[in-house]
Amino acid sequence: MPELPEVETIRRTLSPQITGRTVHRVEIRDASAIGHPPVDEFVSRLTGQVFGEPDRRGKYLLLPLAEEMTLLVHLRMTGRLLYGEADPAPPKHRRLTIHLDNGRTLFFDDQRRFGRLYLLKSGELPGWPPLQKLGPEPLSGSFTEQYWLDLLTKRGRCRIKPLLLDQSCLAGLGNIYADEALHRAGIHPAACAGTITPEQAAALYRSIRQVLQEGIAAGGTTFRDYRDSQGQPGGYAARLRVYRRENLPCLACGHPVQRRRIAGRSAHFCPVCQPEK
Repeated sequence: MPELPEVETIRRTLSPQITGRTVHRVEIRDASAIGHPPVDEFVSRLTGQVFGEPDRRGKYLLLPLAEEMTLLVHLRMTGRLLYGEADPAPPKHRRLTIHLDNGRTLFFDDQRRFGRLYLLKSGELPGWPPLQKLGPEPLSGSFTEQYWLDLLTKRGRCRIKPLLLDQSCLAGLGNIYADEALHRAGIHPAACAGTITPEQAAALYRSIRQVLQEGIAAGGTTFRDYRDSQGQPGGYAARLRVYRRENLPCLACGHPVQRRRIAGRSAHFCPVCQPEK
């Protein structure tokens, strides 16, 4: 699933292409991709709208529109939002096409059909349940060291890997960057939050921000499905230290990387660099 760096990369690459562009026509190829409102209303409301500058909240892409509306895109596992020329032979997994006033198009492709688009009044956004439940952005000023320390104390019995994936604690962090951040901080993914020392907490706070910033700078991580709005893969996979490197040597110490399921989610770690207490 695209995480914060991937969605942020899409936002940045899409911004100069659609900001100020008018929706000329909307073509729905799969009604299940529309989460709200009903399809006919979705099309009528979106047609004629002018895109503002894209924004992001957690793993949601927010596309503001001129008439106090916002188009939200949740890519889920295999969703792609692509900008380009009209395609006379669209692939079978194309779900929606937005035709713009400059002759270009905005495509939503989704092979596994889990992604959704929502068209909401902008005033409804703060109270929309999926956004309302999100915690602070890890790269924003609201994610402070004090917030982090308080969170670890409050959720002391929680294992740290599931806690990092809890979107009500931090918005946008997922499996890839959680594993990478824990490795850099030398913390085992099964450690309970309450056992993490202040020094480890500070190291993890820094590493969370570092791996996310590096992921954005590299254009995100691509293994198979993810592409930015121009169809380009991300380059961060070549810099991963533990994620998807099971049985390969740890890049820090050379010991084989291990994988374990923790609270139903896979975790990659080095047992030497991240000893389990």
